[in-house]
Amino acid sequence: MKTRKSTTSRHHSSPSSPSVSNIATTQQQNLASFANMARKSSLFKQTLIATAFFILAIYALFTTFFHTPLPVDDTVSPSDDAADVSSVEFPERRADGSGSVGKVKVFMYDLPHKFTYGLIQQHGLARGGSPVDDVTTLKYPGHQHMHEWFLFADLARPESDRLGSPIVKVTDPEEADLFYVPVFSSLSLIVNAGRPPGTGSGYSDEQMQEELVEWLNGQEYWKRNNGWDHVIIAGDPNALYRVVDRIKNAVLLVADFGRLRPDQGSLVKDVIIPYSHRISTYTGDFGVEERKTLLFFMGNRYRKEGGKIRDLLFQILESEEDVIIKHGTQSRENRRAASHGMHTSKFCLNPAGDTPSACRLFDAIVSLCVPVIVSDNIELPFEDIIDYKKFSVFVETTAALKPGYLVSLLRQVSAEKIIEYQKAMKEVKRYYDYTDPNGTVNEIWRQVSQKLPLIKLMINRDKRLVKMELSEPNCSCLCSNQTGIISSL
Repeated sequence: MKTRKSTTSRHHSSPSSPSVSNIATTQQQNLASFANMARKSSLFKQTLIATAFFILAIYALFTTFFHTPLPVDDTVSPSDDAADVSSVEFPERRADGSGSVGKVKVFMYDLPHKFTYGLIQQHGLARGGSPVDDVTTLKYPGHQHMHEWFLFADLARPESDRLGSPIVKVTDPEEADLFYVPVFSSLSLIVNAGRPPGTGSGYSDEQMQEELVEWLNGQEYWKRNNGWDHVIIAGDPNALYRVVDRIKNAVLLVADFGRLRPDQGSLVKDVIIPYSHRISTYTGDFGVEERKTLLFFMGNRYRKEGGKIRDLLFQILESEEDVIIKHGTQSRENRRAASHGMHTSKFCLNPAGDTPSACRLFDAIVSLCVPVIVSDNIELPFEDIIDYKKFSVFVETTAALKPGYLVSLLRQVSAEKIIEYQKAMKEVKRYYDYTDPNGTVNEIWRQVSQKLPLIKLMINRDKRLVKMELSEPNCSCLCSNQTGIISSL
C-alpha cells in the first residue's frame, strides 16, 4: 500500500508529464488535422464519382450511335428434338394492337333473305300487308331496335361511300379479320308482337333462330374458329334467346346483359350498343326558362323483374308538384307527347324496365333533358370515351323509393348546373344518332375493332385447351355491374 501511494505521488509530480493546457492544445490540433483530411477525402471522392459518370456517359453515347451489332450466326441449326422456329413469321402489329397494319377488315355474310329482308315482309304481312316480288325494296319498320338495320345498311354501301369508318368492308372472306352476321333478330322477335292468337302470319321467331344456327354451322368460316371471330347483333334483350348458348363465342352487340348469364355475355367480349332513339332531337338553346316541368316520364308503368320499380315510382311521384309521370305505350301519338314532354322538362326519369336499360335514356339525351337513372345494374354504351356522370344523375333504387327524396334532390340542382349538363349532352349526342355519318354506327364499329386482340387470343387458346365440363360457369372476363351505384350529383 505504501509503495502504491509513493508511485502515484511520483507520477503526478513528474516533470515530464504534460499539463492540462498542453493536452487540450494537442487535441485541438489533431481535430483540425482530421477535419482537413476529411474535407480532402470528400472532395477526392466527389471528383472520382463525377469522372466515373462522365466515362460511362461517353461509353453509352458511343455504344448507341457508333456500335454495330455482330451478325447473327444463322448456320446454327436446332437440335432434332427442338422446334424449328426459324421460318415462323410473326405479323406486324396494327395501331390497335392486332394483326397487319391498317383498319380491321370485316366481311358481311350475304344471308338468305329469310333472315333479313324477308323479316321485313313477315312484319308487314302480320299487319295486313301484301307480299311483294322483290323484298329488297321493302323499308325497315321504325322501332327502338333499328340498330340492326343501320349496321346492315352501312356494310351494304360501296366502300367508297364509307369514308371515315373505323373498319374496312371486304368482299373476300379470306381477307377478313371479322365476320358480321346481319340477322334482323330484334325485328324477328316482334313480328307477331301484340297480335291476338290466330291473327298473325304464322311466323315463328324460334324457328328462325334454329334455322340461323343451322346455317352458321354449315359455314366454313364459322366452323374454322368456332365462331370467335364473328359478330352478331341481338339488340332486344330477348333476341336469339333460344340459341344464345350456341352462338355465345361470337361478339354479341347487345343493349344490356339483363337476360344473359356471365358465361354468355360480358363487357370484355361483347359490345353495349344504344337503342335507336324515337324522340325528335331538340334543336333549341340551352336553358331552363322554357322547361317548366321538373321531372318527366312517359312509358309502360307495369314491367316484370327489375322493372317493378316503375309502379312504385308512379305511386310516389304521381302527386308531386311540377312532376309529369304518365303510363303510355309505343304509338305515333304517344311519341309526339313524349317529345313535347322531354323538350319542356329539366329532368327525365329513366327507371329500369324488364331489363336494366331502356330507350328512354337516349331519348332524353337527344332532348337535352337531364337523365335521372334509377337502375342499379345498368350498363351503358361507349363508357371508354363517355363519362355519364357529366350529364346524368344516378340515384340508387332504395334511395329513389323514399317518399320525397327524389324531387328534393332534383330541386337542389341549380339552373347553372342544369345548363352544364345540357352542354355536356350536346357534346356527346352524336354517339346516339344512327343517322349521323360520324355517329353511332362508326362508334359501334370502333368498339368491335377493339375486340380483335382478344378474339385472336381466344382463337389460339381454344386450339390447345382441354375441354372440361364445369359445374359452374367459368368466365375469364369482367362481368356486368352487380355492385350498385352511388347516389350523388
